[in-house]
Amino acid sequence: MLDTDLLASLLKEVLARGGDYADVFVESRKVTSIQLEDGRLEKIISGIDSGAGMRLISGGKTAYGFSNDLSRDSLIRLATDLSGSFSRKTGTCVLDMTKRNPTFDSSITIRPDLVPMERKIRLVKSANTAARSLDDHIRQVTVTYRDFAQKVQVATSDGTIAGDERIQTVAAVQVVAAETGEIQTGYEAAGGNIGFELFDSVSVEDMAQKASKRAIMMLKAGKAPGGRMPIVISSEAGGTMIHEAIGHGLEADLAQQGLSIYSQKLGQEVASRLVTVIDDSTLPNKRGSFRFDDEGIPSQRTVLVDRGMLVGYLYDRLAAMRDSVKPTGNGRRESYRHRPIPRMTNTFLAPGDSSPDDILRSTPKGLFVRKMGGGQVNTVTGDFVFDVQEGYMIENGKIGEAVRGATLTGNGQEVLRSIDMVASDLGFSIGTCGKDAQGVPVSDAMPTIRVKEMVVGGGVAM
Repeated sequence: MLDTDLLASLLKEVLARGGDYADVFVESRKVTSIQLEDGRLEKIISGIDSGAGMRLISGGKTAYGFSNDLSRDSLIRLATDLSGSFSRKTGTCVLDMTKRNPTFDSSITIRPDLVPMERKIRLVKSANTAARSLDDHIRQVTVTYRDFAQKVQVATSDGTIAGDERIQTVAAVQVVAAETGEIQTGYEAAGGNIGFELFDSVSVEDMAQKASKRAIMMLKAGKAPGGRMPIVISSEAGGTMIHEAIGHGLEADLAQQGLSIYSQKLGQEVASRLVTVIDDSTLPNKRGSFRFDDEGIPSQRTVLVDRGMLVGYLYDRLAAMRDSVKPTGNGRRESYRHRPIPRMTNTFLAPGDSSPDDILRSTPKGLFVRKMGGGQVNTVTGDFVFDVQEGYMIENGKIGEAVRGATLTGNGQEVLRSIDMVASDLGFSIGTCGKDAQGVPVSDAMPTIRVKEMVVGGGVAM
């Protein structure tokens, strides 16, 4: 990391020809990645990447540059080049840098970068063996392990220095089962802002067998019927629907550009009164958690929808400047090579008062979703589509036969308004969220809910 005097000099140089704001982001990331496929170790990657990115904001426009050369001369040259990006009035730079203190901590018991590579390789091999031992119809198993230790430092022209070390550990198993031309997959993942102690509570063998069982079960399941019907989504499904159906639409840059169905709807009812949506980067050990965002803003809890009313957006510094509000600590970037933009962290639909069993019992017919697959959304219209990785028909208030090939199609705002029961449980899932060619670690969560009616894509009854 860089010393305070150099950081102050860089900020002063960036603002030498004026501007509204400048910052310096310094990163050093040590990564290990292992991928086993078809019983073979396909990839083992280990290395360190370090660099710095500098940003200048003037008149609502951004200039950004980066370098992986952290020598003083190289960084000063970069700052000088960046300062010439705009023709503008003279700016000011506060050189009395103040160190921010974190608002929460997330303890790491076993640093993954100190765990021998051999132990990590044994882990993925064990998961592969467990997945393949279940059934002869298992055709392909891919096991991925990844960890990183990322040190970051942010210095801003308003006089702030913030530092953080983020440690992530993740394991994932994907299984493909096939029979007579039919192919089904199963997927399980675990991880977060946590060390190798993750595997004290998570068994990769159990993950692998769960993924295999799901693939085999869906292989033998009948085709899902198509049409409009009630949908019960289990907390085990994770929060993919919340992430896609509303989360992206509440990122302030999209809302400001009119690229969100939730643009200019603050204070309006956008969902059922049972729906409260929260983004919270202070949750211990969750994949989207951190002490500071990538602009030096402390992590925080942001209520976005409060009992159906839209009350806030997710802001980075630039979007906050445009709306004359405070940033919410959602300025995130993939690395020093990328400028920060508004991103989700840990986004979830808050639990309600019903029990999962009561929701199921009160639903005579419909589709029960235990595991969601992938999904995508058009943030402008709110229209989305999701794959169902594990689904069952509901018969007389009970889980019935498994069905495959189901998709959920709808409009995010309409579906959120159609939620009529919300349970008291809460289940998280993890992922890497993509936006503007950047990926950042996130988690999302949802309790068991019921949607009165949704379009299910599947077979058509004749």
